[in-house]
Amino acid sequence: MSALCSPDDAVAYLKAGKLVALPTETVYGLAADAADGGAVAAIYETKGRPRFNPLILHVLDVHQAQQYGQIEGLAQALMDAFWPGPLTLVVPLRDNAPVASLVTAGLETIALRSPAHPTARQILAAFGHPFVAPSANRSGRISPTEATHVLAEFRDQVPVVDGGPCPLGVESTIVGLLEDKVSLLRPGSVTPEDIKGVIGKPLLPPTEKIQAPGMMTSHYAPSNPLRLNAAAPEAEERLLGFGKMTSPPALNLSEGADLKEAAANLFTYLRRLDESPGPIAVAPIPDKGLGIAINDRLRRAAAPKPS
Repeated sequence: MSALCSPDDAVAYLKAGKLVALPTETVYGLAADAADGGAVAAIYETKGRPRFNPLILHVLDVHQAQQYGQIEGLAQALMDAFWPGPLTLVVPLRDNAPVASLVTAGLETIALRSPAHPTARQILAAFGHPFVAPSANRSGRISPTEATHVLAEFRDQVPVVDGGPCPLGVESTIVGLLEDKVSLLRPGSVTPEDIKGVIGKPLLPPTEKIQAPGMMTSHYAPSNPLRLNAAAPEAEERLLGFGKMTSPPALNLSEGADLKEAAANLFTYLRRLDESPGPIAVAPIPDKGLGIAINDRLRRAAAPKPS
């Protein structure tokens, strides 16, 4: 199996029930035919992903989404405002939806997203059916934002479509729309303020129950210990900076304190620091706008790993 492949090759792999890694505007995804139970099971096996953790169904458009989820009211308004793009909506699962049961992890809901990346959309259109595509990395590890990250993670186990660096760099915002409640299940580049501007009311916090991907306490984690909100590094720590720093950082997410630039660099820089042993310290990131998503990923990356 060749490590790199073309979009046409990717379509052929999907049709054959095989896995392929591909770019989206958020992170690289490990894609499989959502209707093929064996292919979806291979995602869980390859990633080492817990089977209670559901997957996001990637669709071309709202018309395709309506075959799988119950789309109405606020869900329709959010799709109209942000699709295609980095927003995932969790809605009630439609009866007899043509999707493998592993996709929903036994829940009566389904997570839907229409990616904006041109390569992902090219593959979706040519394939003709939705695919699932969680991040193309081992479960709980740092998400991949370049093809080289996927190659390092899986070697020749999974073919990869190289679409260049992912422009956003953090996973999609996930919003739950259930029983007339609108909840923020995972922050991302579509901010709570963006969503409130469409639905006219603030988002509710999530429950502790896992309803969508990215809700596990420990996630996105490097191998080395991670300390947050560090003004300066302690002994043997490498500092991941933000903005103007008194102590020179090993890497700086954004010297100009640009949250969009910081999000795009986050996983790439964490991977670089994790390539050598030793603890990592991270400078404070403003917890507003896109900073909410960055801090969410960092808190999960720093959380104690399950034994």
